[in-house]
Amino acid sequence: MLRTTLTDPLRWLMAVAIGAVMAGCSTLPSSSPESAANAYAPDGRALAPIEPASIYSLEVRTTAPAQDIWARMRSGFAMPDLHSPLVGERERWYASRPDLMLRMTERSRKYLFHIVEELERRNMPTELALLPFVESAYNPNAVSSAKAAGMWQFMPATGIDYSLEQSAFIDDRRDVLESTRAALDYLQKLHNIFGDWHLALAAYNWGEGSVGRARARNQSAGLPTGYLDLRMPDETRGYVPKLQAIKNIVSNPRAFGVELADIGNHAYFDTATIARDIDVARAAQMAGISEADFRLLNPAHKGPVVFAAVTPEILLPWESAQTFRSNLANHRDGRLASWTVWTAPQRMALADVAQRIGADEQELRTLNAIPRNMLIEGGSALLVPRTSAALADAAAETIANGRLKLTPERRASADSPRRLTVAARKGETVATLAARYKVAKADLARWNKVAPNARFKPGQKVVVLQSARSAKTTPAAAQASKTATRTAKAAAPTAKQAKQGQPTKQAKASAQTGKTARTAQAGKTVKTAAKTPGKATNKTAAKTPTKATAAHKPATSQKTRVATANSRTAKQ
Repeated sequence: MLRTTLTDPLRWLMAVAIGAVMAGCSTLPSSSPESAANAYAPDGRALAPIEPASIYSLEVRTTAPAQDIWARMRSGFAMPDLHSPLVGERERWYASRPDLMLRMTERSRKYLFHIVEELERRNMPTELALLPFVESAYNPNAVSSAKAAGMWQFMPATGIDYSLEQSAFIDDRRDVLESTRAALDYLQKLHNIFGDWHLALAAYNWGEGSVGRARARNQSAGLPTGYLDLRMPDETRGYVPKLQAIKNIVSNPRAFGVELADIGNHAYFDTATIARDIDVARAAQMAGISEADFRLLNPAHKGPVVFAAVTPEILLPWESAQTFRSNLANHRDGRLASWTVWTAPQRMALADVAQRIGADEQELRTLNAIPRNMLIEGGSALLVPRTSAALADAAAETIANGRLKLTPERRASADSPRRLTVAARKGETVATLAARYKVAKADLARWNKVAPNARFKPGQKVVVLQSARSAKTTPAAAQASKTATRTAKAAAPTAKQAKQGQPTKQAKASAQTGKTARTAQAGKTVKTAAKTPGKATNKTAAKTPTKATAAHKPATSQKTRVATANSRTAKQ
């Protein structure tokens, strides 16, 4: 750097003018020292030699790049400081955990340069590059109890709003580039709404609707509407103070006894283009890095394969990207991916899936995290080994929208196929049996490993996989169901009967039958009493309860009086 002691602007202008004159003189024909010494003025007088002028030195300041990312970040701090006792509390909390601060800043090494660059490109405060420290401790694989994910902790719904794909195979909320793009888009939108970075951050944590309503309440009550003036949950109340505390520590780490990781002011990663699906392990090997390091730069991919249809570029350490490109260009060993995606055509057991595509059931269960006793719903997308039945690269739509839907076997019993073994009738064919059990002819042929036009021998055992729903539509089942429904309706009281406590028709019929039987029994008793006078009263008395309820006592007394009167008549 050229330094000067120039302080007077006028002198600076004079120096510039003299410099220009000297530069102009240098363009004239050169003269020898002798000619200069013998120079004459127009009047014939000799001219004295020109003495060198005293030129004031100039200070030319050049903008040197920051030595590390922290210095570059500090130069872009633009948010107003927040003054609150909560800031001091968080400063003490972080300062008392220097190991945590060192680990967090070391973890940010892979991502911080990219985020600072994006913030500068958008003219946003570089303090926002510290927000992932608050959200996730700069862990791209972080998942909260509320299902927020990634460095920037996007909720599923908010992620969808900002075009972050979420499926069984990929979660862009974890993607380094995509999640950063979405987070900065969201923060810009919130700042445009509220015109205040503290309120924008509160809305990022609490929701823009919640902050808007809190401000409206204060406005209606004639109260201020700043961040510190609003009523909000404790988490949001402490959210911005956390960021302010980290900003203060980064601004002067020595004052807090904290050491920050030494991170250079240069890019950590570069991109490499892929045109075909590739295994994570193979990509890491081609780049000469560990699989763990590969996943830290490409955390959006959930499984063992990177799908080119949705991720045409992968991130690699800067010095490893060219190694990968060279190895990929020289690859002559066939396919790059051992896995692909297969879509279930119908509800199936995992064993049936394994049999259909020629894969190991336990491998499929582990790879797709499928619990036991679960059925796979039709339309579900599964990660499967590449076989002759599943060979092509996965389509973008399948990867972006693929879902794995499972149903417990006990819940699916009403619709799950039931295995029946039936005896074929004389002259029965695949077509007639399929029609009788309401299944597809092709399925029946496949289950029994026969041709679709095959004819069965009389008595031949035939396997039929029939759903309970289909079974209900057979003639015998339908008739049985109809009869059962009529019986149930007759036994059940109507709403009016139930409300008024009235008996049903069936109950009335039963009561009438019981009444007839009792009348017949009473007549039989009278006849017996007439034949055997001495025993009639004792027998009747024996049948009469000694203690009757008030409701039944009159009827019992009437029966006793009839029997006694008959006994007297017999005696007379």
